[in-house]
Amino acid sequence: MVRRSKRNRDAGISADDGNAMGLTEAFHPVSADGFTTAMPPVDEGDGSVVGEDIVVDEEGVFEEVDLGDGEVLDDEGLAAGESFPDEAVFEDFYAGRPLDADGADAADADGADASPVPDAVPLGVVTADAAPTKPASKAAHGAKKGDGASRGRHAKHASEMNEKARKKAELPEYMRKSRRMRRILIVVIILLVLILAAMVYFGVQLYKEASSSAVQQALSSEQEVAAIASEDATDSADAAKVTTVPDLVSLLGHTQQEAIDILQHGATAAEPRAVNEEGNPIKSEVRVALTAEPADSRTGTPTVYLGLDADGKIIQAGYSTSTSSLGYGSLSFADAVRTEHIIEKTLAEAGVSVPEGAVELPEDAESYTSFDTDGTTRTKEYCSFNGEVDIDGAPHAWSAVLSYDYSMANASDNLADTVRTIFIYVNS
Repeated sequence: MVRRSKRNRDAGISADDGNAMGLTEAFHPVSADGFTTAMPPVDEGDGSVVGEDIVVDEEGVFEEVDLGDGEVLDDEGLAAGESFPDEAVFEDFYAGRPLDADGADAADADGADASPVPDAVPLGVVTADAAPTKPASKAAHGAKKGDGASRGRHAKHASEMNEKARKKAELPEYMRKSRRMRRILIVVIILLVLILAAMVYFGVQLYKEASSSAVQQALSSEQEVAAIASEDATDSADAAKVTTVPDLVSLLGHTQQEAIDILQHGATAAEPRAVNEEGNPIKSEVRVALTAEPADSRTGTPTVYLGLDADGKIIQAGYSTSTSSLGYGSLSFADAVRTEHIIEKTLAEAGVSVPEGAVELPEDAESYTSFDTDGTTRTKEYCSFNGEVDIDGAPHAWSAVLSYDYSMANASDNLADTVRTIFIYVNS
């Protein structure tokens, strides 16, 4: 049974004034006239609400109802023999004023309410950043499994990633910039180290290559010296002489045809070549190949050179052939001149007697030696000689040239491929 407060009774609120309200508003919706349904006020019925809706007025005050238990009520709405021990508490309870712990009125002596009204507790607001809340049933179920802890390998990895991202986001801006700068510096240092290592590597390779080249050149020079020394030890008599030097003195004063008849040995003249040099008595030159003589694979057929004056008379005669054809073998340049006296002997065969020792080779080998761009590899040895002798009481000038060409020998790396040639001339 719900009993109406004494204050409501004292205020003279009757069931007819339409201000009565039931126990709770949550159970029944309120219509425009303050009643949930067409239930009539208590005084208009039989005093029982059995099978009827509870009625509330527009101010939300419950009306006095009889729950239909048949109990007789007094004027205060209490059952016979019942009463409130403290009427003031009864009135304050229904009036909505706060009470203290003992049930007394919390108002001060002036009648003002000394207890502050509690602040309203705001409801939580769901935002886009907030995680959705689990239903109570699911939250409780999750709590049972591990008190909210992440489960599974992927969940653990995601939790660690989230923790790292959170810590990174919490870092101050200057620390993030410092960390980026450190990374950049580390990359730059690594690149510099790699470049330095590459430079050292290539430097070592270049040094090794240069050293190897120098060693090879030194070995080549030593091999050449050894080959020359070996050749020096070889007796010149071991080389067979295959040709004979013609008597050049006997050709002086004759015509071209007369000289060919004297030479024989298959002498074959080439076309004359005019010489137009001021002050030079020689006006034309003719080359005569001795085709009957053995030809050398490097220098070719022995050749006679005829210099004719304006009258067609021979005033100069010359001869060239390889030193090997004359039987001098593979002698060194210096030994051929100083030891074997190749110049004097060849001139003697040509009819020009020059005393031994009259032909001298310069002491400085570089004066007659040519070198390659490396400064150590010999490419050629060339030296000319000249003098005068009396032949039949008439003075005659002579000249000679000895030439060693190492071009083919350097290319084949075989000193035996050196082209050794001797030239001699006699003038009237």
